[in-house]
Amino acid sequence: MSEIEHDRRYVRGVEYFNECEYFEAHDVWEELWQEYTGEDRTFLQGLIQAAVCLHHFANGNTRGAVKLYHSSRRYLEPFAPRHCRLDVARFLDQMTDCCRDIIGSEETYPSGEIPEDRLPEIELLGADAS
Repeated sequence: MSEIEHDRRYVRGVEYFNECEYFEAHDVWEELWQEYTGEDRTFLQGLIQAAVCLHHFANGNTRGAVKLYHSSRRYLEPFAPRHCRLDVARFLDQMTDCCRDIIGSEETYPSGEIPEDRLPEIELLGADAS
């Protein structure tokens, strides 16, 4: 069990993320990220990059969103299926669904707007889930 899942900042970052306040989620998780080493730091890096991906996407920076989508996946995939009460596999599926129009494009600057009906949402599982 990781200490991160009990840190109020982790939970607050999740709340910001689910409120579509992606930059704020990034800020909170980055503060936490600075305190950790090892796999927890890597996990947080993946969440930070997912938040920044969606921040860029919402602001029309689709090229930046695509880059951060891919790097976020690289950081988070090793933690699937679950880590820190997060269903990582489900979250990655939601991120892929949300970003599918831009990550499937071969354009340098893919066109597209963030699909409000496909925004990922983080649901933390019970304390007994790792």
